[in-house]
Amino acid sequence: MDSIIINYRNVVERKLKEYADFINNDDQVDVELVFDREHHHYLLVEAGWQNGYRIYGTLLHIDIINNKLWIQHDGTEEGIADELVAEGIPKDHIVLAFKSSEGRKMTDFAIS
Repeated sequence: MDSIIINYRNVVERKLKEYADFINNDDQVDVELVFDREHHHYLLVEAGWQNGYRIYGTLLHIDIINNKLWIQHDGTEEGIADELVAEGIPKDHIVLAFKSSEGRKMTDFAIS
């Protein structure tokens, strides 16, 4: 396996675990890490109940496609892209897939 993919996978898994540890403080809501290493999909999901309301959703979803990190969904307050840059991932290897291709052109990150 390509060393870039292994490095990116390790960084993404570590960051998602950090988020999971930070938000995993509710006995009624499970925080699930979903890592599909074979197909390069990485998700952080919440599922459970809180005050009588169903809680379910993906907080973070990152794929590795063509040796780039594609942030499919980012439900964090600050945004994970800058954290990935701080971990040594070049901006031109991060795609903000949750933005349209036109919207991506207005960022410092990769278009595709």
